Amino acid sequence: MQLSVRNRILFVFFILLFPILTIAQNDSDHQYAMSLKDVLFDIQKRYGVTIKFNEEMVQGKVLNYAQWRYRPDVEETLKNILSPFDLKVKPDGANKYKLSPYEYYRWPVKEGWAQLDDIASKYNNLQEWIERRNLLLPCIMDALRLSKLPAYPLSKPIVTPVRKYKGYSVQNIAIEILPGVWVNGSLYKPLKYRGKIPVILNPDGHWPKHRYRADCQYRCAAFAKMGAMAFSYDLFAWGESLLQFKEEDHRRSLAESIQILGSIRILDYLLSLPDADAERVGITGGSGGGTHTALMTAIDTRIKASAPVVMISSYFYGGCPCESGMPVHACGGGTDNVEIAAMAAPNPQLLVSDVGDWTDKMPEHDFLYLQKIYNWYGKKDNVENVHLPNEGHDYGINKRIAVYKFFAKYFNLNISAIEDENGNIDESSITIEPENKLYVFGDNGEKLPARAVHGFENLEKVFYNAIK
Repeated sequence: MQLSVRNRILFVFFILLFPILTIAQNDSDHQYAMSLKDVLFDIQKRYGVTIKFNEEMVQGKVLNYAQWRYRPDVEETLKNILSPFDLKVKPDGANKYKLSPYEYYRWPVKEGWAQLDDIASKYNNLQEWIERRNLLLPCIMDALRLSKLPAYPLSKPIVTPVRKYKGYSVQNIAIEILPGVWVNGSLYKPLKYRGKIPVILNPDGHWPKHRYRADCQYRCAAFAKMGAMAFSYDLFAWGESLLQFKEEDHRRSLAESIQILGSIRILDYLLSLPDADAERVGITGGSGGGTHTALMTAIDTRIKASAPVVMISSYFYGGCPCESGMPVHACGGGTDNVEIAAMAAPNPQLLVSDVGDWTDKMPEHDFLYLQKIYNWYGKKDNVENVHLPNEGHDYGINKRIAVYKFFAKYFNLNISAIEDENGNIDESSITIEPENKLYVFGDNGEKLPARAVHGFENLEKVFYNAIK
């Protein structure tokens, strides 16, 4: 397109004037406004750092009083600059940062510790702690919208044939927790036993392959070989739950309530079995399953021993709405996952931590708080911490060994059933099944009942109608 002589002159005049106009915005009349993108470039130049960011994260964002937010320290400056947009930076190497969304659930260590210290200042003896616990419990149930539990569905669990292996059996089970809504899992039991045996719940974490992973199968089969029944089950909108709901539904706030309801109903079912020992009920899960373990233990007194793995921390509240989507942490003027874990006292509890995640400083602060609570009951030794300084965020063999020993100790299980001739834990006799072997509803979901609820909106209707 050809520009006229007049338009060319106007265009050149505008180009020459534009920097002046831009500079003219940098005054109080215009709130010292700058685009966020320009601010980030300026910070990089001024402080000698590199900030990685996606264009979409900064596009169209304008910051008022931008340069008034600068401080001598670059990280304090970045906090001031980014907080109005719910953004933050993460370290990404020496003098390097990466822009990311604000994470409400992840706190600086010192702030998390200060928060727990403030929480702990609310009680100074056993009686005051019990009063605090009695305040938290109904509030947590109300926050989960479970003060009134939905009526127990009258349908019988859907079960598959039993599969037998060396020393244990496996059977897949779907339990209806709301009309048309199922939670699916697999029940592992010893092949030979007499009388009543312990029950151990195994909620899944957020690692790939759900409860089909080898470490889940090793753990539950080992419990069974030791003499307990162990139930491994799907998160909401994970595993076979995806036959009814979309993957993104897992990150809805109601997912936290649905998962707790699922565990309650699973325990209802397992304790209805004639061979279940109601006095020896345990629960263990890692990562998001560790959050679920602590929360479930806090609210359900039927659980007598718990082992949250690589999760509990005063400076991390759970990175998924299924862990922190409902206002549980607002209870009692503010609580955190360490105080929620303390609600298990005086029952035995093992916390497994490592240096590769937010449990990296468990022995330094958070565990000392838990010991204090247990000590008020005269049961300081009932809370244990196994800290693995050379490991990361998983439910690997050393985590499993610690958990095996813990439940063997408190539930009188036969740990020699999974030991070799030298007394070392040996899982080699356990069969790792292919994923489809653990399905309840068939390889392609063809056995899902026709009356199954589909879609999150329909789930909401069913749930809120059930708690009226």
